[in-house]
Amino acid sequence: MNSPCYCNKLRTAARKVATVYDEALAPLGINIAQYSLLRIIERRQPASLTDVGRLAALERSTVGRNVRVLERMKLVAMGRGADQREAVVRLTPQGEEVLRAAAPVWQSCQRGLEDRLGTAHIETLTRLLESL
Repeated sequence: MNSPCYCNKLRTAARKVATVYDEALAPLGINIAQYSLLRIIERRQPASLTDVGRLAALERSTVGRNVRVLERMKLVAMGRGADQREAVVRLTPQGEEVLRAAAPVWQSCQRGLEDRLGTAHIETLTRLLESL
């Protein structure tokens, strides 16, 4: 079915793109959503779950569930912030290693999309998505 609904078209495109990244990252045991959270945590650590949620544009409860999965995978460690009320998360050495290994895989996916769409379409896509 070819829907004129913009939301449906964006969701379909997002699923297709995510599948490319997920398949490429699968040998490392993570998916693109987990990679993105790990990157946010890496840049902000120790990162509060609230900050991670804000940066990922996700609800804090969603971030909490996803971070607990990463914790079970031993990629992150949870702790308490300075005021003891806020949960914070940081990468474990294993999480750092997974990110190191995943970076060139992610870069390859990026280049693949750039090659498929071309520079002009990538620039247009970026501008359109940033305008939302």
